Amino acid sequence: MRYFLPLMLLSLLAAGCGGPETAGPEVLRMRTVKLPNGQEIRAEVEIDPIDMQKGMMFRDSLARGHGMLFIHQKPGLYPYWMYQVRIPLDMLWMDSSRRIVEISADTPPCKTKASQCANYGGHQQAQFVLELGGGEAQRLGLHVGDTLDF
Repeated sequence: MRYFLPLMLLSLLAAGCGGPETAGPEVLRMRTVKLPNGQEIRAEVEIDPIDMQKGMMFRDSLARGHGMLFIHQKPGLYPYWMYQVRIPLDMLWMDSSRRIVEISADTPPCKTKASQCANYGGHQQAQFVLELGGGEAQRLGLHVGDTLDF
């Protein structure tokens, strides 16, 4: 009984250590994307094909400074669509060197049947796609040819 209180206090102290970066398992799917101008984006990483297919579907917002990074297993032509996406997005395709090869800015949500939703991008060989809120690429000064670090 004599050790109970000190052990309890030590447990509570240990549980409180670590900041928001260690908040939960979702942090494991986050990556910092560093832009050419030094600014950073916190990106949720999607690698699994099922999760990649869902992407930004059904989300009502995407905070400034945040995004979603899709990592394909190998370079290819990857068109994206906006079915069930509720907000405009900027989509940036990057090659295996992480150089932006294509941008679809202010891509509008598709509010119709899946069969009627347009495809965007996928005209250049790419391995990574970064989705940001609509208008963010311009606000951040991102252009085709820029290289991102992640």
